Amino acid sequence: MPLEPKTLGAALNEKLTLHSTLCRREAGAFEQAITSANGEEVVVACTQEARLFTEMAAQTAGAAGVPIRFVNIRETGGWSKDAAQASPKIAALLAVAHLPEAEPVPTVTYKSAGRLLIIGALDAAERAAELVSDTLDVTVFSVGAGSLGGAQERRYPVLTGNIQTLTGWLGAFELKWSRNNPIDLDLCTRCNACVAACPEQAIGLDYQIDNSLCQSHRTCVKVCGVAGAIDFSREPGALSDKFDLVLDLRATPAFSQHALPQGYFSVRAESVEASANPSTGSGRTDLMTSIIALRGLVGEFEKPKFFVYKQKLCAHSRNEKTGCNACIEVCSAQAISSERDRQQIKVNPNLCVGCGACTTVCPSGALTYAYPRAGEQGSKIKTLISTYARVGGKQAAVLFHSQEEGQQLLGDLGRAARLNKAIRGVPARVLPVALWHTSSVGMELWLSAIAYGASQVWVLMTGEEAPQYRSAVREQMDVAQALLAGLGYQGEHFKIISAQATDLPTLDAALQAAPAQGVAQAASFTVQVDKRATLELALDHLVAQASAQPELITLPAKGSPLGALSLNKDTCTLCLSCINACPASALRDNPESPQLRFIEKNCVQCGLCVKTCPEGSLTLMPQFNLTPQRKDAVVLNEMKPYACVRCSKPFGTLKAIEAMLGKLAGHSMFQGEALERLKMCGDCRVIDIYSNPGEARITDL
Repeated sequence: MPLEPKTLGAALNEKLTLHSTLCRREAGAFEQAITSANGEEVVVACTQEARLFTEMAAQTAGAAGVPIRFVNIRETGGWSKDAAQASPKIAALLAVAHLPEAEPVPTVTYKSAGRLLIIGALDAAERAAELVSDTLDVTVFSVGAGSLGGAQERRYPVLTGNIQTLTGWLGAFELKWSRNNPIDLDLCTRCNACVAACPEQAIGLDYQIDNSLCQSHRTCVKVCGVAGAIDFSREPGALSDKFDLVLDLRATPAFSQHALPQGYFSVRAESVEASANPSTGSGRTDLMTSIIALRGLVGEFEKPKFFVYKQKLCAHSRNEKTGCNACIEVCSAQAISSERDRQQIKVNPNLCVGCGACTTVCPSGALTYAYPRAGEQGSKIKTLISTYARVGGKQAAVLFHSQEEGQQLLGDLGRAARLNKAIRGVPARVLPVALWHTSSVGMELWLSAIAYGASQVWVLMTGEEAPQYRSAVREQMDVAQALLAGLGYQGEHFKIISAQATDLPTLDAALQAAPAQGVAQAASFTVQVDKRATLELALDHLVAQASAQPELITLPAKGSPLGALSLNKDTCTLCLSCINACPASALRDNPESPQLRFIEKNCVQCGLCVKTCPEGSLTLMPQFNLTPQRKDAVVLNEMKPYACVRCSKPFGTLKAIEAMLGKLAGHSMFQGEALERLKMCGDCRVIDIYSNPGEARITDL
């Protein structure tokens, strides 16, 4: 890989020193750099010896407090068949490494005292307990004897019964179950007298009675003797207890969602069998991975609060009608629930795993990602693309990938390109961006990247993502691609690249895709905190740079945050209930006359107005209107006002009053004078009632 210190230094506006083997051999150069840094940040353009250099920095006098960052330019830049053209990419990666650290975000705290609940067959549960009992306080919930039954010596509290619910997270799990067996395991001494005495063999080595086999001989009660553990007259009872950690060995776990609560581990029972006899299977790693994790989960822990929620922007519900449900449907951790009575959603930060899919599908920006914040992520993308272009790079493709499996996969690809002539490696024009999760970045940032000068935006998915994430990202990409195609930009700009470590040739081939058409002039705007504001800035620039200027671009029905409304004037009575339902102020009235007005720019296509309309007169229309009227209030419907028959004051629309009269004309309570009062305003109705001598009054009664 030819590195040019002068070229790279000019791009970064600093003097660079070239190190050809920045590892153990040049550790002295690193030590000199951190001691002379005077508190300023030191960037190491290699990740090979990150652990060693970090330890050296901690032990070097005068280097305390010096921030150190490591950036990979080897596997993603140098180990490629395009290495000779990789200087613009390397400059871009180094420029991003120079950006300020993201500001701290609020944290979520977990406290665990090490109370572990193990659920499963008694033999497997007790074997698993042996592996952690020196560190954790173990309680076993038995769901059967298993193949061997319980150990003769009872070392752990054992619960049994029917599990009703298991809820919670690390440090706050709650188990609710009902007691349903005559044998009390707290009193049982495991003397096995009842097991031997039962003529039907209804008692197993889980020391519980199988009621389907029991013939009520009650021999077991007699032999239990002094222990008194068996009582057939015991009333079933509802019980509950709290735990910090859960190890679930059942075939059907308590939690079925893709992202399990932190502190909950699901391991199939055969994995425990394999740990006892490694020759029987390959499940040992699964169990041991869980055991190692469990042993370390005692104490106080923190994680970022990944999201920010603004209720006033939320389009979930109004007036007990549900509109946008996208975040609830996409969440793989079941951390988001509906609170329709409060016209909002509720996000449980303890269950949230930080995937950010909810923020990607949120059309209004009520949910925004905070790790990092939108502005920080936007600054990173803008710096990456602008630096790449400034050093001469062309047709950049931004590749978003996860910082764990995605990063590992790109590293494997770089090494394969080094060793295998058939593998080309990461192309020089592909700029990798590591994310906490690949679904945390959505359409507003993808389009911003195109506006900043990128040719394409790709998302690398490695199979670690929940299935619904792929669908959500695909839908958002379809909308973004439809926008660019409608504006005349040629080629495929957005793509999900699916790859795993076992199939590097597939990843390699996908990265060699031909560039798509980008903008002639890069945008200069800054990504905003408000998602809709960022989307509008990106669209304005893309429209200004577009070769085609249609009046209207039709967008896919699913996932579009942009669109208009179609109104059936024949059925609309202008009741204006849709205005009260609209959370985005897209629908408005006119204080001067009966009108329904609409601002397309504000519409988030949540559907609340459609579900609220009593006449079913509204229909969503996903589209992007390029005319200036998109930002103006246009009249969807207007009617003549209905004048009071007594004072001539307008108090409703002609169509609404006529519809009301038609529906109530046959009702027994609205005949004669009562029907005539419906044609009056509120004031005149009261006057007419009290001035009518024939009207019955409560005082007369």
